[in-house]
Amino acid sequence: MLARLQQLITITLLTAALTWLGFFWERSVALAFAGFAILVLGYSGFLAVEFVALRFVGRSDSVPRPSWKELVGAWWSETLTAPRVFCWRQPFRSNAVPDQLSVESVVPGRCGIVFIHGFFCNRGFWTPWLKQLAGTGQAFIALDLEPPFGSIDDYVPQIEDAVARITAATGVPPLLVCHSMGGLAARAWLKVMKAEARVCHVVTIGTPHRGTWLARFSFVANGRQMQLSGQWHRELDLGMPSNRHALFTCWYSNCDNIVFPNSTATLPGADNRLVRGAAHVQMAFLPMLMRDTLAMTEGPLWKSTQK
Repeated sequence: MLARLQQLITITLLTAALTWLGFFWERSVALAFAGFAILVLGYSGFLAVEFVALRFVGRSDSVPRPSWKELVGAWWSETLTAPRVFCWRQPFRSNAVPDQLSVESVVPGRCGIVFIHGFFCNRGFWTPWLKQLAGTGQAFIALDLEPPFGSIDDYVPQIEDAVARITAATGVPPLLVCHSMGGLAARAWLKVMKAEARVCHVVTIGTPHRGTWLARFSFVANGRQMQLSGQWHRELDLGMPSNRHALFTCWYSNCDNIVFPNSTATLPGADNRLVRGAAHVQMAFLPMLMRDTLAMTEGPLWKSTQK
């Protein structure tokens, strides 16, 4: 559903931009290029507003306040990253790398990975990760959360099914790797299924664990659930085991243009890891972050869960 929606948006914008360019070319080359640029690069202006907002909204936040240089660098990186994700990988290449679960492609006893995307995303978001894992013998499943604008609680059965399938394929609990809202979906699953013993670890990247200021502008169910310190958030940890947050590694940034104040992407008792100068989507594809996250299926962390 989301892939079709993003295909429609991408094709409509490109068609409108090319139509404008052709219509005004003979009248005014400057006007033709100006309209084309606004239609094609207008999203970059919205990104700039988000970065300015995060600097002022997070003035009293505990996370180091970003410099203007860091913000400009993050804005530019996000301007380059966003089209690759939202105009190519997700709408047109979401199934470019299939899940790796077959007996022939999986090494038994090796920790598999369940990838859980965020708001307005699909499994195509994870393509760079999946390409890196393809053919390595590591089992993985990348979810397509549906419906895209439903309640986060609606995603619990899908996560349950993925965890069950990947555990059956490998014989061991998986690692959950989650971006943005995906981390909240994982926490909802842990709460409903009381599933702490069924995962190796949970990695969240830019997840609004305590909500985000931007969610006040949302009109859809899962967007409203991400409002700062909302009722849904307050109920997530009710009755949880005292050590649940120790299962989490939370990557967060002082330049996250979606989840701010930026400290809301952390959890008390978790392994909270700050990445300076990284934007919300860009952060998920930092080589260092990808390397250290994937290493969790091989190193001491994974071994310690098997004792």
